[in-house]
Amino acid sequence: METIRLIIHAPTATALERGRRNLANLLKLAPDAQVELVINAGAVAAALGKPDPLDGHLRVCGNTLAVNQLVASEGVAVVPAAVLHIAQRQAEGWAYMRA
Repeated sequence: METIRLIIHAPTATALERGRRNLANLLKLAPDAQVELVINAGAVAAALGKPDPLDGHLRVCGNTLAVNQLVASEGVAVVPAAVLHIAQRQAEGWAYMRA
């Protein structure tokens, strides 16, 4: 069986909560899955304001950080743009899910 490779996209604070639950549930059932929780827009401030143990899977939109004059927490991965990162992952064969 192939390794699951999934992008979970969360653009709002509410979607971030769902995305974090989805991420935790997936890793519980498929611990070898490659999964990234890509966040942009309103989810970014929410994530930075309330860190989570699974934030090593976060990919934070650099555009959102810049527009809102925010700085990512240490250890949190920043991608130049959420839209570009999602498109690149999909081109690499990753599945997409909107939280």
